[in-house]
Amino acid sequence: MTMTLPSILTEVDELVRAEIRAALDRVDERTRLTAGYQLGYWDADGTPTARGGGKGLRPALVLLSARAAGSTVRAGLPGAAAVELVHNFSLLHDDVIDGDAERRHRPTAWAAFGVGPAILAGDALLSLAGEVLVEAAELDGASGLRHLHAATRRLIAGQAADIAFESRTEVTLDECLAMAADKTAALLSCSATLGAVLCGAPPGLVDGLAAYGERLGLAFQLVDDLLGIWGEPAVTGKPVLSDLRARKKSVPVVRALTAGGPASEQLAELYAGDGELGAAELNLAAALIEETGARDWTEKQADRLLTEALAELDRLTELAPAGTTGLAEVHGELVAIARFMTGRDH
Repeated sequence: MTMTLPSILTEVDELVRAEIRAALDRVDERTRLTAGYQLGYWDADGTPTARGGGKGLRPALVLLSARAAGSTVRAGLPGAAAVELVHNFSLLHDDVIDGDAERRHRPTAWAAFGVGPAILAGDALLSLAGEVLVEAAELDGASGLRHLHAATRRLIAGQAADIAFESRTEVTLDECLAMAADKTAALLSCSATLGAVLCGAPPGLVDGLAAYGERLGLAFQLVDDLLGIWGEPAVTGKPVLSDLRARKKSVPVVRALTAGGPASEQLAELYAGDGELGAAELNLAAALIEETGARDWTEKQADRLLTEALAELDRLTELAPAGTTGLAEVHGELVAIARFMTGRDH
């Protein structure tokens, strides 16, 4: 029976939270407090909270990929926990690097506990991800670990490129898109395949799910870039025009900077200036990006990538060998997650 998106995410939260909580119990008390705070399991003083962390989209993809391979949701649990741990490792370090003091409507881990504890908590989560996978009984944990490590290397490369762009006056659109693919699409593509890899799925299914996840991941990042400029703070949990305030060279910004013309040149002058951009300058920068057509271009690219991701799912389903129903059974859920991730306002 096909589940609705809310029921998928509710089931994922319940199952994966228990898996991760058990893993956290291996960590020293101080680091465990910071890590659990990042994951949304408790407040800074250790008081349990029901708010949770993220939406569980990456773990949900792992569990669905296990089902696509003809296995059970529970077979994909180690992979689901591992990708959520790696994702939060990256968020912990990213918040420190960017100096972001707020995430999900509350102080970031480094703002609450300090830079050192936040970095160590991120390191601990990355280490736990590997342990969870290699200890998975009756699964191909070694292949899963190689798969996750390869995605993590790409994620780190994307973050490194993102940092390097801050000190460069010129960044090409191709470079920016490659950075976004590494920073975000790599782990999402891994999430869409890891359950299948752990369950010994055939290469054709793994490759097809990887292509679906790669396109979905890049579309997701483009939507996130748009929200970083035009998202509502009450919904995103981040300050208004946050990416422009930090002079981030996100995809719509780089598209605008490389478009040519007066609006592009004026935006380049704003980005090249010293000191913090004021409210009027931030609003002007957003208006200039729209004037170059970069906002519309980015939206259309996200739509195109979503279409390609869904087409890959359709192709895989049509090519599934007779008598196999795994992918057909989760096709609707994978489509629902893709549409949710690219149609979000949060």
